[in-house]
This record gives sequence, C-alpha cells and structure tokens, in this order.
Amino acid sequence: MKALVEFCSSNVISYTKTVIDALENDPDLDVDVVEYGCLGHCGECYMQPFALVNGDFITAETTDSLLTLIKQKIQEFVKEWE
Repeated sequence: MKALVEFCSSNVISYTKTVIDALENDPDLDVDVVEYGCLGHCGECYMQPFALVNGDFITAETTDSLLTLIKQKIQEFVKEWE
C-alpha cells in the first residue's frame, strides 16, 4: 500500500516545491504525492512548510527538516503494513 502525502498549493508556492520534487523522484519511496488548492491549515500554511502524511499533520521549520519527517512517517507506515 502506498503512503499518501498531501500538500497545499499555497504552501507549495512558498515552501514545499523542493520537497514534492524530492519525494516524486525518490525511487525508494512508494508514495502518492497530491497537491490541493487548500487543506484547511491556513495559519500554518502561511507560517512554515507542512504536509499531511496519511492524514497526519506534519510541520517543520525548514523544507529539509520537513522532508526528513515525511520520510520517517512513511517508514513507520510501511512497517505497520509489513
């Protein structure tokens, strides 16, 4: 089963485009990456990078940190399904 990582398009413009590219181009990840117009986290969206990973809200101070946290969450998800 693939992990689902969702991004807000407003946050993508400001922060997360590099994270999306990294996730989509990582051959070791089994992940669906989806970008929506709004995910309903406007306060967080304005302030810092974030994503929803299988519905869980993940945020970080930097895009590098966000990518690391997303990958950790995906690994946890994969272990649960093994």
